[in-house]
Amino acid sequence: MRFKAMVNKLSVLFSDLNLNSDTPVRVQPVVGEWGPQRVPTTKQKKRARFTVTGVFAAVVTALFLLGNYFYKILMGITG
Repeated sequence: MRFKAMVNKLSVLFSDLNLNSDTPVRVQPVVGEWGPQRVPTTKQKKRARFTVTGVFAAVVTALFLLGNYFYKILMGITG
């Protein structure tokens, strides 16, 4: 009895190897002969991460510069 309780506690620590366990069938990737099909590659994921980071940094910088520009106009500061 004690062994079963210990096994239940340990099963919480380790992840489930079935990656499609609770997801609906419509969102599970199609599994082909050599693995999942139509799943983005690691290279595509890295490219997307860098693109999103770059766009986010550009938007934040643009908003800061626009705010700074309007602040200077409203305060009458000439540069």
